Amino acid sequence: QVRTVESGGGLVQPGGSLRLSCAASGRVFSVDDMGWYRQAPGKERELVATITRGGSTKYADSVKGRFTISRDNAKNTVFLEMNALKLEDTAVYYCNVKGTTTWVNGFDSWGQGTQVTVSS
Repeated sequence: QVRTVESGGGLVQPGGSLRLSCAASGRVFSVDDMGWYRQAPGKERELVATITRGGSTKYADSVKGRFTISRDNAKNTVFLEMNALKLEDTAVYYCNVKGTTTWVNGFDSWGQGTQVTVSS
């Protein structure tokens, strides 16, 4: 069983910064792609950024140049550094981790979500 837990959300003013963290634990043998998604009220969940085990990244156009995704492979952890936050960045942010368990099964694990609110 794999557990994925996010942390670091909160309330910030427009133009401010936040750093989200997410760690996968439990029966994790290896981790492949890791990513962040978000869901604003009344909207569908959307991709924010992803990163492969080798470090290749992909970003939504709306966050390019403001957000940076990174990971620590030794700790099965992924980070999202968010700068120049805008009102429209307000959402619940979810971490997604894909990999292989110690039982040699693939897993696709979601965290419980962390609220990010940008407000003056």
